[in-house]
Amino acid sequence: MIRVGIAGIGFMGMIHYLAYQKIRGVKVAALCEQDPKRLSGDWRSIKGNFGPRGEIMDLAGVSRYRDIDEMIVDPRLDLIDVCMPPAWHPEVTVAALEAGKHVFCEKPIALNPTDADRMVRAAERAGKLLMIGHVVPFFPEFWFAYQAISSGKYGAPLGGHFKRIISDPTWLPDYYDPRKVGGPMFDLHVHDAHFIRLVFGMPRAVHTVGTMRGAVAERFTTQFLYDPPLMVTAAGGVIDQQGRPFTHGFELYLEKATLLFDYMALPKLGDAVTPLTVLTDGGRASRPKLGSADPVDVFAAELKEVVRSVRADEPSPLLAGELACDAVVLCKKQTESLLKNRVVKV
Repeated sequence: MIRVGIAGIGFMGMIHYLAYQKIRGVKVAALCEQDPKRLSGDWRSIKGNFGPRGEIMDLAGVSRYRDIDEMIVDPRLDLIDVCMPPAWHPEVTVAALEAGKHVFCEKPIALNPTDADRMVRAAERAGKLLMIGHVVPFFPEFWFAYQAISSGKYGAPLGGHFKRIISDPTWLPDYYDPRKVGGPMFDLHVHDAHFIRLVFGMPRAVHTVGTMRGAVAERFTTQFLYDPPLMVTAAGGVIDQQGRPFTHGFELYLEKATLLFDYMALPKLGDAVTPLTVLTDGGRASRPKLGSADPVDVFAAELKEVVRSVRADEPSPLLAGELACDAVVLCKKQTESLLKNRVVKV
């Protein structure tokens, strides 16, 4: 049995807790949270862009800590699941690794490449696993795209476009603070930066246009510059319209097919979805059968990969710290390009 301690009970901490309940051979044995109501099991104040709202939880049998240092050294725990604000990721992760624990840390790995690299080096020194929670490859539509590209089923990739947009997350404190959360570039778009790096490799340069809110990128479109014929773009950020709380999707071009997917959450109207559609060079269109798109099931699939890696004591190719470091580098370079209004080398 793998015993987990979750550090931080906000929206992601709650989602991870619910997802662990769907996985055999793993148990949430401890929680750490400074809010006394949440630590008692009253999670009704928790909300996010998707998934369930918080409710009253029965935490009987779960050890509860207000001090993260105390939970990290709990000898019963095998894995620390870090769901704290990004500014806390480096210190908590390094401390947990040095205490002999494997670490699964929510994205972004850190808010700058130096701290991200420090976390990866700490895992190497400790001989422990560091996995970063970039969940997007586990969404069934993105998983299909990843498999299609990596297998070459439809030929070599020619490029594509990604989008990931939310309304202003007014319930999140410090969202636009570059030292605490990092704004939508690091909280939101980092998912697409990670997936682009995963399937296409690192670009040689980026060119980003958009708007700033204070010291962070607010709304932006980026061209990732690769050698032709590969052309990749992405749009992301915050739209100050509460009627559009979350949208994501892609249009990917391969030699022998185009892959389409689009999702938008619409309050009171339900979800607007273009299911994953494959358009082949022969003129046919099909919609593959996919796994569950329930957000908790998607996170459960991600956490199954975490559990698999811990059991096998081997790194996960999808959750690797090095990939997460590259995603942070891409986000930093895009912000630099936006500020300088020019192409920036990666």
